Amino acid sequence: MSETLLSKQIQSSRVAIIGNPNVGKSTIFNYLTGLNQKIGNYPGVTVDKKTGLINLKGENFEILDLPGTYSLFPNSEDEIIAHRVLNHTKIEARPDYVLMVIDSSQLSRGLFLATQLIDLGVNLAIILNMSDLAEKRKIEIKSYELFKALGVPILSTDARNQKGLDQVKSLISEKNFSKGSQTVDIKQVIPVEILEKVKAKFELENAYQAYQMIRFGAKDVAMPEEDRLWLGQLFQTMNFSLEEAQLEETKLRYKKITDIVTQAVTKKEAAKPKSSIDSVVLHPFWGYLIFAGILLVIFQTIFTWASYPMDLIDGLFAELTGYINDLLPAGPLTSLISEGVIPGIGGVVIFIPQIALLFGFLAILEDTGYMSRVVFLMDRWMRPFGLHGKSIVPLVSGIACAIPGVMAARNISNWKEKMITIMVTPLMSCSARLPVYIILIGLTVPDELIFGFINMQALALLGLYLLGVLGVLFTSLVMKFILKTKENSFLMTELPPYRLPRWGDVGITMFEKAKTFVFEAGKVILAISIILWVLATYGPPSRMEEVRLQGEARLENVTDESEIAAIEAETSSLLLENSFIGIMGRAIEPVIKPLGYDWKIGIALITSFAAREVFISTIATIYSIGGDVEDELTIREKLSQQINSNTGKPTFDVPTSFSLMVFYVFAMQCMSTLAVVKRETKSWKWPLIQTAYMSILAYVMAFITFQIFS
Repeated sequence: MSETLLSKQIQSSRVAIIGNPNVGKSTIFNYLTGLNQKIGNYPGVTVDKKTGLINLKGENFEILDLPGTYSLFPNSEDEIIAHRVLNHTKIEARPDYVLMVIDSSQLSRGLFLATQLIDLGVNLAIILNMSDLAEKRKIEIKSYELFKALGVPILSTDARNQKGLDQVKSLISEKNFSKGSQTVDIKQVIPVEILEKVKAKFELENAYQAYQMIRFGAKDVAMPEEDRLWLGQLFQTMNFSLEEAQLEETKLRYKKITDIVTQAVTKKEAAKPKSSIDSVVLHPFWGYLIFAGILLVIFQTIFTWASYPMDLIDGLFAELTGYINDLLPAGPLTSLISEGVIPGIGGVVIFIPQIALLFGFLAILEDTGYMSRVVFLMDRWMRPFGLHGKSIVPLVSGIACAIPGVMAARNISNWKEKMITIMVTPLMSCSARLPVYIILIGLTVPDELIFGFINMQALALLGLYLLGVLGVLFTSLVMKFILKTKENSFLMTELPPYRLPRWGDVGITMFEKAKTFVFEAGKVILAISIILWVLATYGPPSRMEEVRLQGEARLENVTDESEIAAIEAETSSLLLENSFIGIMGRAIEPVIKPLGYDWKIGIALITSFAAREVFISTIATIYSIGGDVEDELTIREKLSQQINSNTGKPTFDVPTSFSLMVFYVFAMQCMSTLAVVKRETKSWKWPLIQTAYMSILAYVMAFITFQIFS
């Protein structure tokens, strides 16, 4: 009996939220779930699967945030996911209820998707969001008339100002959803016998589900192969065109929608002229200048605001290292914790402030409506390079992380423009490069102001980001002439109204992205730090023993403390050089020496091929190993004191540091990104080409930089 009660408590109803892009769907999702969210991926595609939990009146509800889409026509992976989740395909558990969010000022557009959902037979409720915008445009919607026409519950909300959202909670807790009245008889479009065959084959409930299976089934890689083959054979027997069927369905659906809008909307105002702000923001000269200025402000703010918590975190981990060495007895375990684990964790945590701020600024640009203007603005500038206006979204996303940037390229329908975007997005300086830039800039660029208000370090950081942009444009131009296609493309984008950012959503984005960085990158960095400690602490027994014996022999009869310290430091350096990791670093030193790097930097280059941000934690670990146990120097101080044994100069001087920064601007050092590129392109050919050209470009540019500054 108790097990039965427990299973009932654990079971929860599943509610999917769907809607067009920019209708406030994510705001409602964040309001319902708060920080109780998790993100994964749908099998077979790269679309994010975002879910959250909410407890209402003692009952748990799982909320699923579906990708924004305008229709259920198979033009993108987003629409394939909407079909897979809602159409009872048995690949994804079908939700018990569906919330459809519509922009009140764009009712006709929203009703197209809503009527498709009704015809699928889902338990539906409609939220007319952005009621404040409709009111400003003097658009009045009669909810009761809309309810009579569609047969599903209707709510009016202003999610941005949290008006009416309590009603949404009540609607969910009361499970006030219903199946609406059929809007389009799909049997007028598709032969009945074909619909019945598909309906029987996949055990579907109605004809429109069968029609959607015909449209989507063969395109969904998560469908069993035998089912896709069966659908493929069925296509060969069909004597009608799916394109013509789509046009006919669209005509019938909009005819019905026009009738509904005529009854439900009492007044409309003529479209307003373009905002006076847009005349400046979209100006062919000032628009680009404003965009560059916004980026400069973002980078300068990242340096200014994040410096205080960074210094605090850096100092805390330095003190923690000294505390652990004082607390625990000397031995391998203490050494592992103080020289492997703590520097590894510190190399992750110290950069949380910058990464959180970067994602926060990107969320603000998206939320205010400015990012859509950037897409429109950049289209005419990017097309000569073989890119599309929509390429700016993956490229700007690449500033945060190349992985979502590459994934975002799926919204570009033209194959050539999509492939070029995927291949060049990792050249955008992502947040994983930020730790490398910040440490090296802090070591070599003065923290001074020019013109009285521009920070030189922020200017250097902006220069690195702009160098990545130049790399994107040059590489895109080359690929434009290499890749061939007969497809033509055009830009169709919506310019949403300007709005103040939703600070709660921005905060959630910052928290979620920082958490993802810590737990995803942190696992890799911590694991590599421990492996590094092992490889740097141990080596061929005979070589390591010989170094120890030589050190002990030199210490005999030496009483001067400074001389003892010098001998011990030299012995520690020799032990590191003869360890397994030292042998690896020495092996590649001849190759990287022309770039100004020694074998210790070579070790960091090797490990950072797993993830770029591992570079700093590797350097921190390498320079901690064998050091004075009482040493509580921070990472920056420690690096500033290192001497290159080949040149006798500081290891991280201007030529070497600038060379390193340029190397990391262009280097493809992220296994996760390569895996995503393989998944997007369905082949290892493209990620291998990507790795090869970026590695060569990084080496050549780093060599040129070192020679210039030497």
